Amino acid sequence: MAMASGGQLVARMLKKEGVRHVFTLSGLHVAPIYAGCIEEGIQLIDTRHEQAAAHAADAYARLTRGIGVAVVTAGPGVTDALTGVANAYQASSPMILLGGAAPTFNQSRGSLQEIEQVDLFHRISKWSDRVPKPELIPSYLAKAFRVAMTGRPGPVFLELAWDVLMENADDEAVKLPTGYRTDARSAPDPKKLEQAIALLDKAERPAVIAGSSIYWDGAWEPLRAVCDRAGLPVYLNGAGRGCLPPEHPCFFQHTRKEALSGADVVLVLGTPFDFRLNYGSEPTFSADSKIIQVDIDPIEVGRNRTVDVGIIADSFSALQGLAQGLAKKDRGAYLASLRAAEVKKQAGIAKWFTDDKPIHHYRLAKELSDVANACKDPFFIADGGNYVAMAAKVITLSRPGRWLDPGPLGCLGVGAPFALAAKALNPDSTVFVIQGDGSFGFNGMDFETALRFNLPMVCVVGNDAAWGQIRIPQVQMFGDDKSPATLLKPTRYDEIVKAMGGWGELVTEPGQIRPALERAIASNTVACVNVMIDPDAPVKAGAMGYAV
Repeated sequence: MAMASGGQLVARMLKKEGVRHVFTLSGLHVAPIYAGCIEEGIQLIDTRHEQAAAHAADAYARLTRGIGVAVVTAGPGVTDALTGVANAYQASSPMILLGGAAPTFNQSRGSLQEIEQVDLFHRISKWSDRVPKPELIPSYLAKAFRVAMTGRPGPVFLELAWDVLMENADDEAVKLPTGYRTDARSAPDPKKLEQAIALLDKAERPAVIAGSSIYWDGAWEPLRAVCDRAGLPVYLNGAGRGCLPPEHPCFFQHTRKEALSGADVVLVLGTPFDFRLNYGSEPTFSADSKIIQVDIDPIEVGRNRTVDVGIIADSFSALQGLAQGLAKKDRGAYLASLRAAEVKKQAGIAKWFTDDKPIHHYRLAKELSDVANACKDPFFIADGGNYVAMAAKVITLSRPGRWLDPGPLGCLGVGAPFALAAKALNPDSTVFVIQGDGSFGFNGMDFETALRFNLPMVCVVGNDAAWGQIRIPQVQMFGDDKSPATLLKPTRYDEIVKAMGGWGELVTEPGQIRPALERAIASNTVACVNVMIDPDAPVKAGAMGYAV
């Protein structure tokens, strides 16, 4: 009689789902899963902190638009991963966290690393449960994959006790399930689609906000078809960045405030009315604007802002329906007026590209964008405050899925972990981490993980020796003497990476930036370019933005 352990069943289900990498930090509670992964040819990438493992699994899910998996040991291993799960939940990322636990026969007796784990995840996951016996592992994982990927994607936590992973089950009695989830799309209500088309056809000053669902639903071609046909200006946010090429005549980046506040009709695709859209309120949106909102999650439609047409559908299906029904419109004059304002805004940013010492955030971002886009298929991992927010206005993206940031939770520390997943999945691409000096401290040790697994990447630290996004408004509100906990030392992060075995270089002059970046790429290892930047640059450029 052929038998399989619980750990082997876990690995077989992961392989069946197409998972090729699992992120972890070692712990004996989950060792049977490791053994099963080795047998199934699934690569284990062990990080230096469980939060990093969870972040890497989150990035893996985003980059594959599928399931990402982290495996952590019981107790502190699980609690360390909580932040990564919360970040994935807010970003609608379908990661699975598998947590070990004390053997069932010792539970509630004070076992090593024993705490109540399942309840911790009820508010920050789509489903959280414990698997009671090895025979049920396949069905529980099938449900986990289905829940994580259905509707609004999101994370799932499953607890697997030591004995559940170690005990054997009869192979014949435990068949791996098939057909346990569907990839069917969700078509919009035809009447709602007609209402949306009628509003957009009549609009004189329409605008489109296209969010993360454009990427998740693979809807960039229908988006292009809609804006080409109807002459609609498009503003991308979240994972939607890169879903229109920068040279497209309907792509706009710097005039969102002008377009939204003056629009008579706004089409909001797969992005919530949260702080990033000022909760749908004035002055970002006009109170008189007609709102068409498309979302796969009915709960999001009408949250914080009254909508005139609410469409429950995936973005691909909704945009495909709009492209077929919208009248062909020439909105050249309207687009030209926005383009003129866009050029003016771009010129205001570009004046800092040639700024001298101290190095301005925009200058660093422009040099990085130019050097990176000369590489094959660059990826940008954003992990920081002011430096990242300002770099996002300058970095050029030519393809979807090439910009990864934490998402709406605003969680720092994703830099190295996200880059691990990006490089593991795309070994021929160049991965750049846009890293704040504060955020480096969260998971910077995982550049050592990248070195161990031979995953070259370039970390570009914008070093202002402060928690700049916090310090500037805090000083403005309360004064310098009442702004503690906001300063850092001008640490040599380049030397830290060199000490790990990587390559590093300090940059203090603007003319040093490009040669240093080129040397970092040529090093073909984990490299850190530590750039000392102007702590007052956001104020000088009028680029401060902090939401509470």
